[in-house]
Amino acid sequence: MQTRREQYLEALGIDRWVARAAVVPAAAAPAVAAASPSARPAPAADPAAAADTAARWEALRQEVQGCTKCPLHLTRTQGVFGVGPTRCDWLVIGEAPGAEEDRRGEPFVGAAGQLLDAMLRAIGLDRATNVYIANVLKSRPPGNRDPKPEEVAACLPYLERQIGLLKPKIMLAVGRIAAQNLLGTDVPLGRLRGRVHRFGDTPLVVTYHPAYLLRTPADKRKAWEDLKFARSVYQQMTQGQPTDGHRA
Repeated sequence: MQTRREQYLEALGIDRWVARAAVVPAAAAPAVAAASPSARPAPAADPAAAADTAARWEALRQEVQGCTKCPLHLTRTQGVFGVGPTRCDWLVIGEAPGAEEDRRGEPFVGAAGQLLDAMLRAIGLDRATNVYIANVLKSRPPGNRDPKPEEVAACLPYLERQIGLLKPKIMLAVGRIAAQNLLGTDVPLGRLRGRVHRFGDTPLVVTYHPAYLLRTPADKRKAWEDLKFARSVYQQMTQGQPTDGHRA
């Protein structure tokens, strides 16, 4: 976790001060334990149930790609469904696709996506292995404007179905718009941080959007505190269980 923390701080441009006496030569470092709780094999999934779940994911993906429930389908390039393993404990939710996401069909790419990836790696998460990433809206609003209430109303059921299939143990809402729409509130993001909220039965933690952090470097330290808080909430929930966020 120390290495991951250093990766995150480096990506954010936050200086890390180390006392000379605390530096330990690599040769003197203690050996890593042979096994950890996260290394324990997970029980095998029922093949029939897994096939049914996979079919439901694909059907939902096709619905999103062909959706015409709001006028955004007239201006988008494609629907941006989500990315990550469909069996994992963590779900990260942003507001809507941007221009690059609309072009590539994947959420959080470009500079903001790179920063988000660094943030997630700092707490042991990776979109390829143990975290799913999605947006409240599946279609890009023109000019990256804020989503309209009727657009959220049309699109939120897709996200709710994704949550029902994924069954995450914890959710991380990044940015004011995602947090306010998921929680049904107009409370400022600053007052939503540092608390455990609920989306249905699922704990939800709020932090800043990485695009905001790129514009406002002074708040990067606060985002790191949010990530550590979310990690601690997850660890408390999963004491005595594998804690790498992955479900086989």
